[in-house]
Amino acid sequence: MSDSNGRDPGRERGRERHRGAVTLRRQAIPTSTADQRLLDSRGRGDWKTKDAWRALRILSEFVEGFDTLADLPPAVSVFGSARSKPDSPECRMAEELGAALARAGYAVITGGGPGVMEAANRGASDAGGLSVGLGIELPFEQGLNDWVDLAIDFRYFFARKTMFVKYAQAFVVLPGGFGTMDELFEALTLVQTGKVTRFPVVLMGTDYWHGLLDWLRDTMAVEGKIGPVDLELICLTDDVDAAVRHIVEAEAALSAEQEAVREESVAQTAADQQAAAEQGRER
Repeated sequence: MSDSNGRDPGRERGRERHRGAVTLRRQAIPTSTADQRLLDSRGRGDWKTKDAWRALRILSEFVEGFDTLADLPPAVSVFGSARSKPDSPECRMAEELGAALARAGYAVITGGGPGVMEAANRGASDAGGLSVGLGIELPFEQGLNDWVDLAIDFRYFFARKTMFVKYAQAFVVLPGGFGTMDELFEALTLVQTGKVTRFPVVLMGTDYWHGLLDWLRDTMAVEGKIGPVDLELICLTDDVDAAVRHIVEAEAALSAEQEAVREESVAQTAADQQAAAEQGRER
């Protein structure tokens, strides 16, 4: 029996999962994700057959991401909990932050989900900025929020995480859970080890992050697991204007450093050429 629209009432839309360009619903949704299947060490018999094809799929995600995001304006990646309620302090802060970043000329990149991510995307979109969402296939599908202007769905976390770093001039991290912590410490590690050009990491929500920063300073640094200078990689504030100003000033300082290096290189090349010419005349 169908309703007036010809639909079977027993087959409502229900939940759905995005897997790259593919949308799955109801019984078509698999019980595991692409990351789970890739990282499952029990399936060693599949490594010589299925993993070769997975490598091509992984490559295609990088190509899609690079091609889609190559023309982005300067951007800031914003992280935070998908579980935060719209009226929570961190969501209100994220929306204000998204708007301030857009007014400063930055695109805003988030994971594209609800909570803090949606608030940052909404702030950027409402302020006339470009709002980007990088979604991921998860067992508990969240879907992309309605404030994303440019979206990419990824199967693999590591491909998605590369895009967060490659196309950002800064990271802003608001209260969140394991995923937020993962992004925070990956960013700090990349900056600390020089794997990426130095860029600012801003924590917003001083009450939330206070305990973590105390532990980093009083335990990790005291025991020599990190250096005191490593703590200077983090800017902690609740002031949206201060956060944006820190990002703008860090970008200007880095540009000035790069210009100084370029000028020094040009001057050194000119000096070398002049010395070579004088040596040639002496002969």
